[in-house]
Amino acid sequence: MDYPILQGGMAWAAEHHLAAAVSEAGGLGLIGAASMPGEVLRKEIRAARNLTDKEIGVNVMLLSPYADEIAEVVAEEGIKTVTTGAGSPEKYMKRWKEAGMKVIPVVASVALARKMEKAGADAVIAEGAEAGGHIGETTTMALVPQVASAVRIPVIAAGGIADGRGFMAALMLGAEGVQIGTRFLTAKESVVHEAYKERIIRAKDIDSAVTGRSTGHPVRCLRNNMTREYLRRESGGAAFEELERLTLGSLRAAVVEGDVADGTVMAGQIAGLVKDEGTCREIIRGIVAEARDLALGAGRYFEKSDSERRRDNG
Repeated sequence: MDYPILQGGMAWAAEHHLAAAVSEAGGLGLIGAASMPGEVLRKEIRAARNLTDKEIGVNVMLLSPYADEIAEVVAEEGIKTVTTGAGSPEKYMKRWKEAGMKVIPVVASVALARKMEKAGADAVIAEGAEAGGHIGETTTMALVPQVASAVRIPVIAAGGIADGRGFMAALMLGAEGVQIGTRFLTAKESVVHEAYKERIIRAKDIDSAVTGRSTGHPVRCLRNNMTREYLRRESGGAAFEELERLTLGSLRAAVVEGDVADGTVMAGQIAGLVKDEGTCREIIRGIVAEARDLALGAGRYFEKSDSERRRDNG
């Protein structure tokens, strides 16, 4: 990696084209295994390697019915970095460590970060509630410094980061890198449907909603017919099974088929800041250049005397 920027392992969206493009651009691209069978993931990994000789990683969703298969495939295929979500990777830790892999779980609390450190994680991704998809309750601004103070392993910040300002803010909070999801959904190399990309580009700051809080599985996505119906039923006390049926297949419908009215358009609160597409190289270089300018500006500010700062502030 040239830059400490990871691409989020977004289901249906984070496939070999996007992962390879992010890695080629100097970050770490990830294939989102989601609910793929093991052999499908193997084909995705090999397809990515046909596009780049840079390292790629895999995001392993531990609740997948194919998690055991996926865990073995990433080791067999020589993947060097896995991120994990929706559970604890402890049962796979020995196998992955023997294969020389770095294991980086996504966490939404200090307690889980400490647990993952004890289990042998090499780093953690502290993901705030601003993120798209499945989320916790604590914001990135509050979560990252608390996790960074609680563990000795590196912390990667995620949730609400899409430009150089977010990148620099994360570093100042104690992170050593960032994970970015929503911004990469609109990349030119992203295979998500153009209607999905356009929905993100047109999003305003207030356009996201969180469904599933009553079930204990909150999900952030952009408001549409599906979210309105879900929230209506949820507020009316609908059973978990009924709510699950409502969303069954809805993410694929949005990502692959472009149904942004009744599908699930997962995106973070930062979507309102995303106003164009751009290649992965343009996105990453833009983030890094803006961050560098901010860092230089901050350095000049702190080199000034108190009287010079008072004068500049009027």
